[in-house]
Amino acid sequence: MPREDFSLSYSLRVRWAEVDHQGIVFNGHYLTFFDVGITEYWRAIGYPYPDALAAAGCDTFAVKSTVEYHAPARYDDVVDVLVRVGRIGRSSMQFLLEMRRAEADASETHLVSGEVIYVIADAQARRPTPVPAFLREAIARFERIAPVAG
Repeated sequence: MPREDFSLSYSLRVRWAEVDHQGIVFNGHYLTFFDVGITEYWRAIGYPYPDALAAAGCDTFAVKSTVEYHAPARYDDVVDVLVRVGRIGRSSMQFLLEMRRAEADASETHLVSGEVIYVIADAQARRPTPVPAFLREAIARFERIAPVAG
């Protein structure tokens, strides 16, 4: 996807604890990077997690995560985590993510792509509940490309 399709870009630096003996990011850490990006997304739309959802009596539960690896990130790289909401269902939300690294020649390397699907749930009952209107409205205001309804 073009960078412009993403409403949020968050930069982070790869730390020593996140690389393996080859000096590249251990594959499981990409999901942590995605989580950081999604946390920043919530903050950017004005509803920081978890407090804003807890105040509405709901929470999120991850039900699916995928990562496609294109190129490795290495120790001390500064990478951008790109985030957008691709789809909002009755009780679920699909986050689309990419990570990219800027290169010295002003190009960028596409490192990973992925998705994380969350179900919105009643915080007490832990049962799916409709995505609250305030989240739908905040996402609609924030996104450059309207999420697919479904």
